[in-house]
Amino acid sequence: MTRTVGQVRADVEEASRWLAGRVVRTPVLRSPVIDELAGARVLLKAENLQNGGSYKMRGALRAVGRLAMAGHTGVIAQSTGNHAVAVALAARQHGLAATVVLPVDAASTKVDRARAAGARVVFAGTGVEERVAVANGLSDESGHPVVDAYDHPDVIAGQGTASLELIEDAERAGTPLDALVVPVGGGGGVAGACLAAAGSDIEVYGVEPVGCDSLARSLAAGVRVPVTPAPTIADGLRPSCVGELPFAIVRNTLRGVVRVDDDEIAAAFRLILTELKVLAEPSGAAGLAGALRLPPDRDRQRTVGVVLTGGNVEESLVARLMAPRSADLAEEGAAA
Repeated sequence: MTRTVGQVRADVEEASRWLAGRVVRTPVLRSPVIDELAGARVLLKAENLQNGGSYKMRGALRAVGRLAMAGHTGVIAQSTGNHAVAVALAARQHGLAATVVLPVDAASTKVDRARAAGARVVFAGTGVEERVAVANGLSDESGHPVVDAYDHPDVIAGQGTASLELIEDAERAGTPLDALVVPVGGGGGVAGACLAAAGSDIEVYGVEPVGCDSLARSLAAGVRVPVTPAPTIADGLRPSCVGELPFAIVRNTLRGVVRVDDDEIAAAFRLILTELKVLAEPSGAAGLAGALRLPPDRDRQRTVGVVLTGGNVEESLVARLMAPRSADLAEEGAAA
């Protein structure tokens, strides 16, 4: 297993080399409309187009691959969906058995994807504590290790490769990043972003839904602070507490946390679909919502990178989130 609190950018670079050819090097997208709204040049890393529909595939494949090489025959994971799907797919690639623990209210899209990948699906309550307890119990019974969704060094390094690729692609295009924005659930992705940006002048920001802001509160307190997650359309961003390892990595490196509400996330979701012509889930769109809240630089046009972390979203939710736009178009047509 790689280093824990002492993780550095080299861990992400090593993971990137290992993952080359095993994951999709997803495109970087841009929209003049989004640039104007943000007052910055916004580069969006389309991880919604990744295998499994999210950047979770990177960390899962890295962690499961190393466990397979160590001789393990099965793995266990718990999450609200995307990490479970990724672990199931990674386990199938390596010929390992996979059991995933999901909340009883998990999106059916994510449940179906996990089962299609060959995983055994177990449901446990609605909170992360219940899922963790069940996952640990299954691990004790089977001897299969738990691949944690964010408190795992290989997962963090793997997740960080998405940010590393975005940094590299921006530099190649002649528009190096000034800031990097990543949605926060348990903190693995933003911790990986901090590692990827280490040694540079890039400011890294996390984005949390209002009421699901364990990281923001933890940074203010200097210790991890659990919360009772508020309802949000960003189902992947509602753990009750930021992970221990992610917090140790970001507490002295993260520039700040932006809190966004569901209306802002929904607006970002519609922008991504209408302007970029790709489908992101609300948890992924939260990154753009946060980027739109960053104050513009009055002296120059900054370049802001955003990781669109996933695209696994229910059809019914897409229809609901697009309904305001449909109503606006109908009114415009009537006025014409």
